[in-house]
Amino acid sequence: MWLAILMGLGMVLVIEGLVFALAPSRLEDLLKALTAIPPETRRMIGFGAVVIGAVLTSWAVSLL
Repeated sequence: MWLAILMGLGMVLVIEGLVFALAPSRLEDLLKALTAIPPETRRMIGFGAVVIGAVLTSWAVSLL
């Protein structure tokens, strides 16, 4: 269980780090675009990402 959590956290950090390292100006454009989306919509997108992430994580752990 802890191994899966550490692996998942590590993968998130790698992906996030790649965005900052390879496309910092695109990240600024993305942040500007996000400010145009209403907060409630951003909240629902975040909630959806959490649900999908939890489902994928539990699916991956069940395969171990």
